Amino acid sequence: MDIRGGNATLNIVMSFAINNLKGTVAAIALTVTFSTSCLAQQADSRDEAELLQQLALSTPEQAAGLDRQLQALWSQSGSATADLLLERGREALDDGDVLAALDHLTALTDHAPGFAEGWHVRASAFFGIERFGMAAADLEQALALNPNNYEAIFGLGLIFELMEEPGKAFDAYSRALAIHPHHEEVTNALNRLRPQIEGKAL
Repeated sequence: MDIRGGNATLNIVMSFAINNLKGTVAAIALTVTFSTSCLAQQADSRDEAELLQQLALSTPEQAAGLDRQLQALWSQSGSATADLLLERGREALDDGDVLAALDHLTALTDHAPGFAEGWHVRASAFFGIERFGMAAADLEQALALNPNNYEAIFGLGLIFELMEEPGKAFDAYSRALAIHPHHEEVTNALNRLRPQIEGKAL
């Protein structure tokens, strides 16, 4: 998204969309649990390439577990300090305290600039206070570090949609769906934009 993980200076005429999308982005950023699906248990949770390959070939039921494993994997920084800052940032977002979340997450991106999830979750915080340019910049940084993060790609698509750039949004959503073919929010977004894109093509 700008990224999911609080849910980029623009003239927004889609205020209804902002309210609806905040919850989606927040849910994306805060989902870190472990899978109980049979297929997901077969994959080494530390093997990103294997998890992504299984996700691309999964059923919807299997995809849910694989998604949780990937989110958990991407949330591991390898640093106790970074992990603590991420946890505190997410807790603050969950409590609706976006400013506190930004404090923790900015400390995280300063401390561990190579940790993609820090940028991803901070993008959600910026999105939550409608600082969409900063959210997009953080999402782009997250994707430079982890180009497979379909939640961050989805978040970027949301911002393009709010910027009234449906072509770019559609491309982002399509890219996310190619990685996670059973992502419900991405599928819904593509269906929402398809009439605009196909109409322009005609």
